[in-house]
Amino acid sequence: MSLFFARQSESRELPDAELREGLFTALEKLGRRERVLILPPDFTRFHSRAGVLAKAAWEFYGNRIAAVLPALGTHRAMTEAEIATMFGDIRRELFRVHDWRNGLTTLGEVPADLIRDLSEGELDFSWPVRVSSLLASGAFDLILSIGQVVPHEVAGMAGHNKNIFIGAGGCENIDRSHYLGAVYGMERIMGRSDNPVRRVLNYAADCFGSRMPIVHALTVIGKNAGGLFIGDDLECFEKACRLSLRLNLTILDQPIRKAVVYLNPEEFHSTWLGNKAIYRTRMAMADGGQLIVLAPGVRRFGEDPTIDLLIRKYGYAGTPATLEAVRNHADLAQHLSAAAHLIHGSSEGRFTITYCPGHLSGEEIRAAGYDYAPLDLMLERYPPAQLQDGFNRCAGEEIFFVSNPALGLWASRDRFVAAQEDAAICGLAHQQ
Repeated sequence: MSLFFARQSESRELPDAELREGLFTALEKLGRRERVLILPPDFTRFHSRAGVLAKAAWEFYGNRIAAVLPALGTHRAMTEAEIATMFGDIRRELFRVHDWRNGLTTLGEVPADLIRDLSEGELDFSWPVRVSSLLASGAFDLILSIGQVVPHEVAGMAGHNKNIFIGAGGCENIDRSHYLGAVYGMERIMGRSDNPVRRVLNYAADCFGSRMPIVHALTVIGKNAGGLFIGDDLECFEKACRLSLRLNLTILDQPIRKAVVYLNPEEFHSTWLGNKAIYRTRMAMADGGQLIVLAPGVRRFGEDPTIDLLIRKYGYAGTPATLEAVRNHADLAQHLSAAAHLIHGSSEGRFTITYCPGHLSGEEIRAAGYDYAPLDLMLERYPPAQLQDGFNRCAGEEIFFVSNPALGLWASRDRFVAAQEDAAICGLAHQQ
């Protein structure tokens, strides 16, 4: 078990050449490998710079790259244009599409009594450890799992084992892990590397993942800062988490009265993805505040047609209503990741959410539980190109602007600091 490479800077971004050099250094330490599977994130994490690392791995191994499996989780398959933009000249015939409902292998099971303990008695189910049969096939002597470590609403911090057991996992893995995190409480998880969901993932890795020859290459992306950590155990993840908290967690002394979040239309096509605007700012919003989501590319609710219908049916109604719906309606109970998403995407009535999508009607948005405003009007009032991340004076009022919610986590000090150990986390974060 080893850390093969670690480099970080809080004063400059690591250039592509340095990422390539770091990956080559790590891969040389592994010795020769003959059949390599690359497991990168999909286009929704384009800014992870995973594309740079995947192209470097292709340069290093050449024809020994046997397959590339983007870790889609529940997301739609990547388009040809997205593959070309993110992965360049890697041969197209190498790319496989992960199907979270089919083509899976069961490696084992996380027992129900552990889930019951981790959920503080709220849940009573086991967690099947299912992954893409491609990973479990034994056909590869290296699975290079590439990802970004950043605060995350389900796993606390993204990356590492999440890429394996959720990104390339099965329906029940995804459903039950998301629901565990939602029931336990998103605010108790985000920005924390040790939490119930992460413990389930680590249990699965320790007990059932050792047969897969996995090496993790983890980036941390900050503003004019970053890091790369490569290893086959938890050390690379823990180092990446510490850096991510310094670069990606913003602690505010006072909560935000009005926030405006912009969703890049090339990146965000659904509220399933775009609700990072809510997840990542929820702990920063003041009671009675307003969150405005500028979403020119959003044209649907779910990435999956079934999930889209469930979101439309039940709406973002908050935790009590969603838990009640799960108890009483089999369609939602059979898709617990959708239920978790409905909880995550609610303000729990604390503040208003005004969605401004480019391709959904006001009627559709209001039916899902949000306020609506026309996109053109709000883009004129809050022009993203003229705003800087953080506090701005705009249209005669103070707003807090976020240009890409996928890149961080924002929280007011009083909401984030709930215990003494959390105060230490605040000490790692940057202040605003």
